[in-house]
Amino acid sequence: MKASGVTSTTGSDIPGAWDRGVEKLGLMALHRLDPERAHGLSIFALRSGLAPLPGLVTSDRLRTSVAGLNLANPLGLAAGYDKNAEALAPLSRAGFGFIEVGAATPRPQPGNPKPRLFRLTEDRGVINRFGFNNEGIEAIATRLESRPRDAVIGLNLGANKDSTDRAGDFAAVLARCGSTLDFATVNVSSPNTEKLRDLQGKAALTALLEGVLATRDSLDRRIPIFLKIAPDLDAEGLSDIAEVATALSLDGVIATNTTLAREGLRSAHGGETGGLSGAPLFEKSTRVLARLSELTEGRVPLIGVGGVSSAEQAYQKIRAGASAVQLYSALVYEGLSLVPRIAEGLHQLLARDGFANVAEAVGTGRKDWL
Repeated sequence: MKASGVTSTTGSDIPGAWDRGVEKLGLMALHRLDPERAHGLSIFALRSGLAPLPGLVTSDRLRTSVAGLNLANPLGLAAGYDKNAEALAPLSRAGFGFIEVGAATPRPQPGNPKPRLFRLTEDRGVINRFGFNNEGIEAIATRLESRPRDAVIGLNLGANKDSTDRAGDFAAVLARCGSTLDFATVNVSSPNTEKLRDLQGKAALTALLEGVLATRDSLDRRIPIFLKIAPDLDAEGLSDIAEVATALSLDGVIATNTTLAREGLRSAHGGETGGLSGAPLFEKSTRVLARLSELTEGRVPLIGVGGVSSAEQAYQKIRAGASAVQLYSALVYEGLSLVPRIAEGLHQLLARDGFANVAEAVGTGRKDWL
């Protein structure tokens, strides 16, 4: 146990458990490759046991509960990294409090033409236009059936691009694998599937969610259903989201997905089409989070995602209204050692400000973002 009270299941000192020099060399090598190939190799390295993993990272201050999910810490892996649930076991030992895989669609689909993933190194950002490429729910469900049972694992639900019933696709994915999950996320906010964001409209969203919730209620156990929204919603659209989430007693909202905005980018790939994530998204996504927190008046748990690359930024998301936080793009530049470093730093920030736990800090700085 560290003096701060933060522990890992490896029993090691968390910052010292990682050889940052080796990790930096590995990241340099990956950054010499095409981004999508590097992504695949990182999954392979995890599956092969080549990456050092700290195990579960937790403390009395970091332990929290979101929508009935008991989390060792509030840091989650966002959907999009492990699209096909290939690395569930190693990711469950990477320090995250919860993991979201997918997005999964009923049928396999290749996604959009390559290249479709771009590093924006100068901006510490990423643009992708994958288009829900995945192996389909049958392959993913089979892997989820042998998932680690001591981890909190959820699935991002998607729809096939050529589907004639996209709302039905979300329910179909949930029906196939809901019994293996701890939570599921309805993803109507990806900018890379044509007209998918149209489902964020009030009437369409209500109908879609009612179908998903009915499917959830038919499962052998109740799991939380989250909704992932775009950061590009206008005031009316965000108000509609809050109204629908509250009226349907949704278990939570993930704010936000990637953005179509491109202000202030310096990188050569800044003009590529697709969704922008990483550092350029932090302020925009946090303002949406804070506004949604105000609109829902704390009645709907929120998960903050977008541009988190430090303990201070995770803490800002929590104080803006998030009960938990997800990250992904920052791992491209910092590696998996970022997870325990953020957990350790977040514990220290909570202690500095006199919070006994994460829940006490939620929303205490919301006004700074409105």
